[in-house]
Amino acid sequence: MANEDEARDWNGETGRYWAAHADHYDAMQAHLTPHLLDAARIEPGERVLDIGCGCGTTSLLAAERGAKVLGVDLSAPMLAVARDRAAEAGGIRFEQTDAQVHDFGEGSFDVVLSRFGVMFFEDPLAAFTNLTRALRPGGRMAFLCWQDLRENRYRVLALDAIAPYVDTSGAIGPGPGPFSFARPGYLREILTGAGLTGVAVDAVREPVRLAADAAGAADFLRRGAMLRVILERYPAETAERAVGALAEALVPYETPDGVLVESATWLVTARKPG
Repeated sequence: MANEDEARDWNGETGRYWAAHADHYDAMQAHLTPHLLDAARIEPGERVLDIGCGCGTTSLLAAERGAKVLGVDLSAPMLAVARDRAAEAGGIRFEQTDAQVHDFGEGSFDVVLSRFGVMFFEDPLAAFTNLTRALRPGGRMAFLCWQDLRENRYRVLALDAIAPYVDTSGAIGPGPGPFSFARPGYLREILTGAGLTGVAVDAVREPVRLAADAAGAADFLRRGAMLRVILERYPAETAERAVGALAEALVPYETPDGVLVESATWLVTARKPG
């Protein structure tokens, strides 16, 4: 295990929250997931490695396209949900392991994909070198990762709304995390250094669905890792005022389909020479 801090977090409160709200997160990212699956171009019979598979959604979607899928994640709570979801499906297995160091076998997969699961490596170059080794010659990689925090309206809106009540300056720390691949140049450097070629980093802007209404969206965001770390440092009364302000800020984004706020991601594709 190389990513000990991340393993601790994803097997703790963060992982338990994601596991308990798996359907909510799937609905949140419903406009983004098709971009990933289309870019992966999965064919029946192909072997797919799903990195940071979480609660199994992308693994199941790959299996629906006829692939044989291995989903890996650090989080035991989330993998338990994934196994329950896939109980009736064929061609899928899940493993709790650290993809940065796990030996998947050289050339064992046709496709490596990930939906927001590759930004947390302690050593990204080592991790992607390991994943490149797992691809067959000519194999493909496709993943989604977040653009800069400031480009993600739903994140900026949340921080701006609570800022009059709490200090938000430490919302995003250094090191591994959701926005560690925000810079395209850094992404290309890592992937080419890992032995991949044909690296493409394409912008995808789609709305994320936060909840059915503004109050639910504010509650959902407050319990996510970014706001939770901030708000738990303050008395409950202060935190409630901040969340109330967030709910008010989200009202203009209510639609018949729920609270929709723009996100900004990178859709990254590459291949192994051969």
